[in-house]
Amino acid sequence: MTSFETILYERPAEHIARIVLNRPETFNAQDTRLLYELNDAFDIAAQDDQVKVIILAANGPHFSSGHDLREQDPYQNMADFRTVGTWCGFTCAGAEAQMAREKEIYLGFCERWRNIPKPTIAAVQGKVIAGGLMLIWPCDIIIASEDAQFRDPVVSFGIGGVEFFAHPWELGARKAKELLFTSDWLSAAEAKQLGMVNQIVPRERLEDAAIEMAGKIATKSLFALKLTKEAVNVAEDSQGRVQAMQTSFALHQLAHTHWLKLYGTLLDPTGFSPEIKKIIGAKLDEQ
Repeated sequence: MTSFETILYERPAEHIARIVLNRPETFNAQDTRLLYELNDAFDIAAQDDQVKVIILAANGPHFSSGHDLREQDPYQNMADFRTVGTWCGFTCAGAEAQMAREKEIYLGFCERWRNIPKPTIAAVQGKVIAGGLMLIWPCDIIIASEDAQFRDPVVSFGIGGVEFFAHPWELGARKAKELLFTSDWLSAAEAKQLGMVNQIVPRERLEDAAIEMAGKIATKSLFALKLTKEAVNVAEDSQGRVQAMQTSFALHQLAHTHWLKLYGTLLDPTGFSPEIKKIIGAKLDEQ
């Protein structure tokens, strides 16, 4: 079994694997290592014929604060990992390095996780911000604690939403626009009403509720589960999801390049209120 620094890999019950984000001191901010370790753990569970269901959970008060913008030399760090896609140029000049890195570890990973041929359950507590949404949206089922809150504040700093642009499918077009335009929080109750969340449970019941749901699913044939997931995903993709995702990703890269040309930084620094600075935990004054 592979050893990890930033996550835990567990087998809490028969036919169930649980992957736990384990950077609570950063509210599970996602640096390059965490994302590659998470991808490796998903691969382990996906390739284990004894695992039928995969749970994604997180330690600490909050599920994830999103991308770790404090990471030093993120492009150079790519050399420390074996890439899973075919994009290259992570240290090239211009827009190439940024696009290559985000194509690999953001959009690329999310698509891989969405298409794992086994049911996946996200067990979510506390705050889920920006890149945190990109960990739960690829999952098939989302169980949230009563205190869970969701937010994509990326438009506030000049980018049209996170890289895995699933907002219209998760929320519907009008609510997606509201969430993006305002950067407001979405409560667990409203997320359930919109169909983004399957169940809401008390915080102390979250772990048990996820295992109970996984156990119910694990009584089914793994082959039947694989075929069913494939059928639902294809139905969604037939509505144009893949093409829309590629277009939104290209627009995301255009925004990065625009702000880089204007301010020498990938984001619009004029959009960072004290609240936004606190949310993302970035040392923006040093950029």
